[in-house]
Amino acid sequence: MTESELNELSGNLIGACIEVHKYLGPGLMESAYQECLCHELSLRGISYVKEYDISIEYKGVVIPTRLRADMLIESSIIMELKSVSELIPVHEAQLLTYLKLTGCQLGLLINFNVPLLKDGLKRVKYYPKPSHVPYPNHGQ
Repeated sequence: MTESELNELSGNLIGACIEVHKYLGPGLMESAYQECLCHELSLRGISYVKEYDISIEYKGVVIPTRLRADMLIESSIIMELKSVSELIPVHEAQLLTYLKLTGCQLGLLINFNVPLLKDGLKRVKYYPKPSHVPYPNHGQ
């Protein structure tokens, strides 16, 4: 997916989250927002996988884990939904880990437990590091 397509999709996702938040308001459990968001995404024709299982590839072997992203959108964007008093660094670290393990470059961290949803949104980009290349052997 191109950068422009990712931006357009993330804008549509944020719009869907705002719609859900306007209807429900703050204060519910995360699962309630997730179910309503799934319905809103279906209405908008946006494909998603809820509770997306994440595995780790280690030295050519796929290792199953208990890691699970709240939502994978259009096979391109990871969404982590929260309903907490405030977002803390571990929430962003969790999202970055999911981006790294899935290869997705964009994630949205959404905290529905705020009066205005714009105050609970965090857009996170992941830029994979280039593959490690050993230093050349100088003079040996």
